[in-house]
Amino acid sequence: MMVAQVTTKGQLVIPSLLRRKYSIGEGTKIVFDDHDGKITIQPVTGEFVNSLCGMLKSKDGVSATEELRKERKEELAKDK
Repeated sequence: MMVAQVTTKGQLVIPSLLRRKYSIGEGTKIVFDDHDGKITIQPVTGEFVNSLCGMLKSKDGVSATEELRKERKEELAKDK
């Protein structure tokens, strides 16, 4: 377990071992997630971005974007 302290400016230093392990360098963006009373951090690296690819595809092969477009088109048709 590693411990860090928040500064008066709200800054937090990520331990060097973790920075090296996860390729976190100057300018790396970090995602903070608050879930069930726990805060997790995730560096936004190429590996992380690649892991998200395809997560919005539906099982029938239709993209989530296409489904949303279809729903929106139907809603607009009902409003006329």
